[in-house]
Order: sequence, then C-alpha cells, then structure tokens
Amino acid sequence: MNNTEKIVAEIKGFHRDIEAWFRGEEDQNNLYQKLMSGFDADFKMITGNGDTVTLASFSEWLPEAYGKFPERSIVIENIEVQTTESHGLSSYIEIQTTGAAVTHRKSSAVFVIGAEKAFWLHLIENWI
Repeated sequence: MNNTEKIVAEIKGFHRDIEAWFRGEEDQNNLYQKLMSGFDADFKMITGNGDTVTLASFSEWLPEAYGKFPERSIVIENIEVQTTESHGLSSYIEIQTTGAAVTHRKSSAVFVIGAEKAFWLHLIENWI
C-alpha cells in the first residue's frame, strides 16, 4: 500500500469500527484494542464544539459510548489526501445519522505513516 492508501484505509476502517462501537455490534474488548491501535501516542483532537481531547481522555470516554447508539450510521465522503514520506494530511466529510438526527462534520487530520499503516496524530472537526 502506498501512503495515500494507508490513510484512506485508516479513515474508512476507523469510522466503520467506531460505528460498530456505538452500535455495540462486536466484542467490546477486541474492538476497543482495534480502535486504539490506530492512534499515535501524541494524538489530540479538537471537536466541533472546540474542545480538545487527548488520547488518554478519548480512551477513558470510549467505554461509556459502547452500544449507546444502536441505530447510528456513519458515512464518509470526499476524502482528500496529501502525503510526504512520513506524514499525511487528509480532509473528509463525516455524516452521522442517529434516528432522525443528522450531523455533518468537515474534518482535517494529520497522520504519521508507519510501515504497515497510518496512525492518527491530530484531528480537527468542524460542524457544517
């Protein structure tokens, strides 16, 4: 896989897995390990509300959300990627649907490129 393919695979895989997490559809322990394995230790996120979330706070919050949204679906659109030898920058649209509620985010992410996959380093979400 080239670096662009690694980033696209990570974005799609993470959102597929987080959707399964919200729905409570897979073994919680295995899915937790799978989700957390995609992050660089220095990961930080700025949410659509402007809050900063570290990897530690994300990992503490995640168990609370397991199975909490059994009807939630997540669609990713318009993935764009630029890469160097060791990093990548991506933007994409994320659409979450839970019952009648639909939210849209424009996200930008920085990835660290590893030998086999890309790791989330920084994520910024903006409501649209």
